[in-house]
Amino acid sequence: MNIEIRGVEKLSFRERQVVVLKEMGRTTAEIAKQLKLAPSTVATLFNRAKSKGYQVVIILPGDTLGIFGDPEEEVEE
Repeated sequence: MNIEIRGVEKLSFRERQVVVLKEMGRTTAEIAKQLKLAPSTVATLFNRAKSKGYQVVIILPGDTLGIFGDPEEEVEE
């Protein structure tokens, strides 16, 4: 799996850090502790990044979800 952040060039370095960690599922408190920032600063950075319109795209290999295969194969129920 690959993750691509489109519009990242619009984000500051700190906004990029916060966005990546948020998109990985980290909480505001966890990010604040890791980056040695106040939770309110993390929230502000994330909201500022969202307002700049970045997009996260997840690229998965076709077989990862089991939805691409031989259409002739029988499906078990």
